[in-house]
Amino acid sequence: MFVRPTEDEVMYCDALEKLLRDVAPVARVQSLDNDKAFDFELHGALADVGAWGVGVEAGLGGSGEGPVMQVLTLELLGRNATSMAVFGVIQYMATRLLRQFGSDAQKQQYLADLCAGKLRASFCMTESGGGTDILAAMKTRASRRDGGWRLQGSKHWISGAARADVLIVVARTAEHRSRGITLFIVPAKQPGVTVTELGTFAINGYDTCAVMFDDVALGDDAVLGTVDQGFMQVLGTLNSERLNAAAVASGIGRGAHRLALDYAREREAFGRPIGQFQALQHKLVHAGVDLEAAWTMTVGAARLEEQGHDVSVESAVAKLSASGAGQRAAQLGMEIVGGAAFDLELPMQRYYRDIRLYAFAPLTDDMIANFLGERWLGLPRSY
Repeated sequence: MFVRPTEDEVMYCDALEKLLRDVAPVARVQSLDNDKAFDFELHGALADVGAWGVGVEAGLGGSGEGPVMQVLTLELLGRNATSMAVFGVIQYMATRLLRQFGSDAQKQQYLADLCAGKLRASFCMTESGGGTDILAAMKTRASRRDGGWRLQGSKHWISGAARADVLIVVARTAEHRSRGITLFIVPAKQPGVTVTELGTFAINGYDTCAVMFDDVALGDDAVLGTVDQGFMQVLGTLNSERLNAAAVASGIGRGAHRLALDYAREREAFGRPIGQFQALQHKLVHAGVDLEAAWTMTVGAARLEEQGHDVSVESAVAKLSASGAGQRAAQLGMEIVGGAAFDLELPMQRYYRDIRLYAFAPLTDDMIANFLGERWLGLPRSY
């Protein structure tokens, strides 16, 4: 509403909206969510229009463009196909890491096929003993042996591993807390890799897994980037990951708000539409203002990043704002739709469940606030 996209962005979003109407109507998305099934048809259709190659140069098999087009893509997916939006956050993180740190051989082997939807990637960092404080918790190790590496350990709460072809694994390779982490590219079917899908109550169309690595043999060509510098490499992607998470959260919130608004126009009580009641109108207005503010900050930060600016603070503000606005909008939607919100054939309960992810991913809201207290407000570090 308040974001003014360029002509090219409008054309892209119009085409994407049409694709979503045709390939992923509400009833189909909801049916797949209820069945906990990944939407392979939508994934392929998005690949066909170049959505998975956004942020990767055409010479590497991508679609070009950058952060703005990524957040536009993810916001639309969040509004309509929430699980596929979460897939998109992981997709863009994987392609960014490969584009920035991959060798020529790794880029040739993986990037074009990821962009074309022929491969799917999963990012394996968190472990059962810790997510936010991952450096202290990390027990997965890669050790030099037999002219290569041996990977041992486990990862938990990993998105997309059950249907991934390739895993980007974060492992400890030296004792230094931060300068002892390395990224590895691991084929999902490599001997010693075991993926177990976990039961979760949200993001049903995109699997969440535990991944075990039992003495997995890797060559030097599996190292992504520089040995012992993997954590620094991951830190470099966090701004874009936060922005992309903000885009999905904004989309989920806007989807819930749109559904609640439509319901308020149609549902009658005491002889008039419930949207005519002032108390309900005010709640919808405030929710809409919060969502538009979050989305405006998200797009603004993406434009700054595209211009080469450091947006660590701006991306954190956008993520915190979008997470809160999305959760409040989904809560309001549940209240307005009432009993019908419990209907598994309708999407309101899906918005309400799925938005919870962004209270703690890719970093908890409290940790984001800690970061902003120090980096934005100049307060003493609290952690």
